[in-house]
Amino acid sequence: MTLTDHPPTAQPRATYRAVLASPHVVRLLVGTLIGRLPNGMAPVAIVLSITSTGGSLAFAGLLSALYSLASALSQPVKGRLMDRYGQTRVSGTAVILNSSSLLLLAEAATAGHAAFATAVVAVAGLCTPPLEAGLRALWPAVLRDPGQRRIALSLDTGTQGLLYIVGPLVVTALSAAHGPGLALVATAVLGLLGTVIVLTAAPSRVWRPAADPGREKDGRLLSPALLMLYVALAGTGCAIGAMNVWSVAMAASHRLELLSGALPAAFSTGSFLGGLLYGRRVWPGSMLAQLRVGAACFLTGWLPLLALPGPPTAIAAVAVPGLFLTVVISCAFLTVDSLAPPSRATEACAWLILSVGVGQAAGTALGGALSTRPLASAALPAAAAAASLTALACARLRLTPAGVAARSPGRHRRPRARPAHR
Repeated sequence: MTLTDHPPTAQPRATYRAVLASPHVVRLLVGTLIGRLPNGMAPVAIVLSITSTGGSLAFAGLLSALYSLASALSQPVKGRLMDRYGQTRVSGTAVILNSSSLLLLAEAATAGHAAFATAVVAVAGLCTPPLEAGLRALWPAVLRDPGQRRIALSLDTGTQGLLYIVGPLVVTALSAAHGPGLALVATAVLGLLGTVIVLTAAPSRVWRPAADPGREKDGRLLSPALLMLYVALAGTGCAIGAMNVWSVAMAASHRLELLSGALPAAFSTGSFLGGLLYGRRVWPGSMLAQLRVGAACFLTGWLPLLALPGPPTAIAAVAVPGLFLTVVISCAFLTVDSLAPPSRATEACAWLILSVGVGQAAGTALGGALSTRPLASAALPAAAAAASLTALACARLRLTPAGVAARSPGRHRRPRARPAHR
């Protein structure tokens, strides 16, 4: 039995049509995507808002980085709170504070108060609603069949990269047409709208983590197996961050500004297509085997960059590792779902999100340091992917199905029609 297997029961067919036709699935996916669109909008909107009122680009970049860093570092705390108090109270409070802070930022930027603007951005980042971790914790309650959960995760993960393409484009268009102030307002409104769509759905309203006393006597979440998995996914994030900087270096080297956006767009498109292909059929092997194969293919996909290809070849080449990114992320979340204590499901997902984010920041920093060395810059994504695969190989004994008990299918409460059943 693999980590994600359940006792044999009659299960609905695992197809895209069956998943999308299941109650609440489309609403949760659409709401989460709308609510997470500000993740790609806010950093750009902050830069445009500060610079349009006379602030320096250096200060604007610092505030943009502060927003992203505060959002990432606060994920486990928000996940832990959500596991204790439910999604409505935590995400609802967070989105109100986040949206209010973004609206205040327009006033702070106009007034030229640097300290106030910094405080507002910090609050906005800390209070980004944890929709991604919350959705990953909801899937076992919404879709009882492991095959259907895999498809839902593929859709969710595959579309994530597109948010960071669409978001900046929306902000740029709004700023050009109506000014940066409207871009900040749109960012705040979209975050609020998406969160409301999710939180008013029945699965989110009634969701509670299930207790599992047999696995939580010591209250530990970060087991050695989970720690190794998080380290591995930090390597995956590092490859993504390094790729983004390499794209800018490629654009400068070839004097073609379009490359700085075209290369990440090709990577994200590959991720989206890879998610669709991965969810389309049942693949052989356990979830852990699929994770290792996906990580190996992710590494292999970066190797053509070592030949320092020209722009057309580079755009095609970066789509290849993108094809396997969704496989790695989806399998990682399903593995976390099996390893984590049931009453700390959201926090466990949040730590995985943080691991990828920290790795991405490290990859960005390393990529910047190596940007003047073309071969080293092109090799960094492959080196990070190799580190990720090595971590998974070292964790193999701890992550085998024999070493971890399969989770009970009754982990989450199903949504009920009557409040008395909550």
